[in-house]
Amino acid sequence: MKKNSWLLIFLFFTFYVHAKAQPTHQFTKGLVVEDCHLYGREALYTDQLAYQLYNKSLKKPAEGKAVFNGNTGSEATWRTISVDSTTKFKGKELANGYLYLTYESDRDQTALLQVAGHSMLYFNGQPRTGDIYSDGWLRLPVQLKKGTNEIYIRGSRFSAWNGISATLEFAAKPVLLSVEDPTLPNVVLGEQQQPVWGAVVVINATAQPLTNLQLKSQLAGKELVTNLSTVPAMAIRKVGFKMDPSGVQQKGDHTAAVSILQKGKVLDAQEIKLVAVAPQEHYSNTFVSDIDGSVQYFGVAPQSQKTAEGASALFLSVHGAGVEASGQARAYKPKDWGVVVTPTNRRPRGFNWEDWGRLDALEVFELAKTKFKPDPKQIYLTGHSMGGHGTWYLGATYPGKWAAIAPCAGYPTLREYGSADGKIPEAGRTGMESLLLQASNPSNVLELAQNYNAGGIYIHHGDSDKVVSVEYARQMKVLLAGFHKDFSYYEYPGGSHWFGDESVDWKPIFDYFKWHTIPSDSAVNKVNFSTASPAISSSYHWVSVLQQQQALKYSRVQLDRNKKQKTITGSTENISVLSFALGDFQKGEKLTITLDNQAPVTYEVKSDADILYLHHNGSTWKTGAKPQLSKQKGAGRNGTLKEPFNHRMVFVYGTAGNQAENEWAYNKARYDAEVWYYRGNGAVDIIADKEFKATAYADRGVIIYGNATTNSAYKKLLAKCPVQVQRGSLKVGSKTYQGDDLGAYFMWPRADSEVASVAVISGTGLKGMQAADANQYFAGGSGFPDYMVFSLDMLKDGAKAVKAVGFYGNDWSIEKGQQVVQ
Repeated sequence: MKKNSWLLIFLFFTFYVHAKAQPTHQFTKGLVVEDCHLYGREALYTDQLAYQLYNKSLKKPAEGKAVFNGNTGSEATWRTISVDSTTKFKGKELANGYLYLTYESDRDQTALLQVAGHSMLYFNGQPRTGDIYSDGWLRLPVQLKKGTNEIYIRGSRFSAWNGISATLEFAAKPVLLSVEDPTLPNVVLGEQQQPVWGAVVVINATAQPLTNLQLKSQLAGKELVTNLSTVPAMAIRKVGFKMDPSGVQQKGDHTAAVSILQKGKVLDAQEIKLVAVAPQEHYSNTFVSDIDGSVQYFGVAPQSQKTAEGASALFLSVHGAGVEASGQARAYKPKDWGVVVTPTNRRPRGFNWEDWGRLDALEVFELAKTKFKPDPKQIYLTGHSMGGHGTWYLGATYPGKWAAIAPCAGYPTLREYGSADGKIPEAGRTGMESLLLQASNPSNVLELAQNYNAGGIYIHHGDSDKVVSVEYARQMKVLLAGFHKDFSYYEYPGGSHWFGDESVDWKPIFDYFKWHTIPSDSAVNKVNFSTASPAISSSYHWVSVLQQQQALKYSRVQLDRNKKQKTITGSTENISVLSFALGDFQKGEKLTITLDNQAPVTYEVKSDADILYLHHNGSTWKTGAKPQLSKQKGAGRNGTLKEPFNHRMVFVYGTAGNQAENEWAYNKARYDAEVWYYRGNGAVDIIADKEFKATAYADRGVIIYGNATTNSAYKKLLAKCPVQVQRGSLKVGSKTYQGDDLGAYFMWPRADSEVASVAVISGTGLKGMQAADANQYFAGGSGFPDYMVFSLDMLKDGAKAVKAVGFYGNDWSIEKGQQVVQ
């Protein structure tokens, strides 16, 4: 500890001295090369420059020097580029190219790198996250070496439009509080007796992790101290802290002082602004998310004075790209018959309301039901633009939760409309690509369209929308007209993408909502339900799909229930285990279930809480037991690489390898944590393998960086996994691959949990590990199967270099699952 204290003092002195001489360096000249990479919403990607960087064949850039044949087969060369009058590098080359910058340092020193407008970058070979939307608050601590420091900045089509800026800041302190990207609540007068949560960023520009940290807040004479999680070395972390708002007595702006302490010593102090509002005004409410333990918020347009007796309605409204949830809430005038609640999607762009955006919407939905206690029959879903997509998506994915939905200016699927991450491909060109894309099936609402029969639909779209064409609304109108008997459609004459608050706060929408309620389970005797994954959506009223015959292919069930005749009849598709809740039948009644024209199954009801489980053995349906989640796939845990990231994940980097392997593991874990922060406003615990104890992280997702040779936590969690990776070789079932250039993504259920799993980001050597650097799994809607093995050549040759992909069977075996090997 004394050594760490002296290190902090030394770094503080060197930062202070250098800040006197050169506080900021603005990059104004560089080199650019185009046609280097193809990234999208899928596991496959190509990156010609990264391939050469990892292969150690990348030559030092220079004007006119050819570096490789680009993705189109044409020769790519570097050319000089300078910033414009706004200090931004601009040019069409940045759309799928790289910007190369250098900085000559007269000594080893630490700085803060601030780049805006890019997808990601390599600083002296280390991957760091990007600020693709040019938010401007991302400052990353970097270690400059004496001599030439190289930065390769990967662009995107956003970069081509908006440009890229880059600076180095020589900060005066090694530990900083950054308040440029806070997560803060409003103080609601009359409701300020309990502490509230906020979050700010801690920048650790030292070579040691920061431990024993506290954050002290002072607001209106009230002080609170919150213990903080560890902030890793040369990293940033958004930390949650409590504030006591009980001293706030007036509306308006209030200043809170926040300071970060280590063993009682103040390392940095800043001020933040909170706004106090009256109870009837719009406000933001913060909470600690169960997804990752970070502080998130939701917006509220509170209900105006009630005009009728009884419980109120709840309107869940999901926002568009680039829109804050607080702004979404303010677009609505208070309603006299319900409250509007607006989740965040984790960021203004976040995950397109898929993946963790979907989980954020559901988490806020449950919090809102607890807080506002609405009439369970009067719950509605709406949203605009990307939130219009979110409405189509959540409406199809969770039928029965909404009495009616109202997509406004929305596109239905990411297969037809893309953003920074592009579109999900329509189909694979090979069996390998098709199986990879199968993992994206939950995103395709067109295949789930029959679920819309669960409630009413009001489609609202401006007929002059240049951002999301009205043709998407017309497409859905035609689709619904084929089967849906209760939808309304309106094109706003002359309406652009946003034509004022009426773009969402459209009176006919709420009039339409008033006509609709959610029927009780007892009233629903006809079921037509589809799902692509039981872990995402498994139930509709009294029916649940618990296991599939083939993972992430569409499962469908169409049933007729006759309570008088005590029969259930119908058809199923791609279902292995099905369950029926029998609360509408009496004890002792004998049911007859006939599915798929097979022999009837008879069952005697034991109680009104009875649940009947039916298993398909390949030819017939038979009664059986509830699947054991500890040993089988099911609605609680069903696989795919992304699933382990759902349960307060912890990143575990390997330290048992050689120096290069260990550095890769830490740098990759830090990179993923930075991307999670930027895309998901999140925070992650990052620990070394030797610090991992299963009991200390019970029921939490674990992300392993490394292999059985380099990460000591690997064997503790993956001893029985049929995918095994060690230095120099990789095994998938009975097939073994050799070499140091193999990368792998795979998951495996934790044996000590019924919900949590392990994801492994791995390789057989440094080349293979680096091939796994791209974290496409954080792109909303991107599909990753249970396991995927590839070589470094994937970066230049694409799918041809993928060795094996697959889904485990319901018993978590390879043999009973799906696999494509080449």
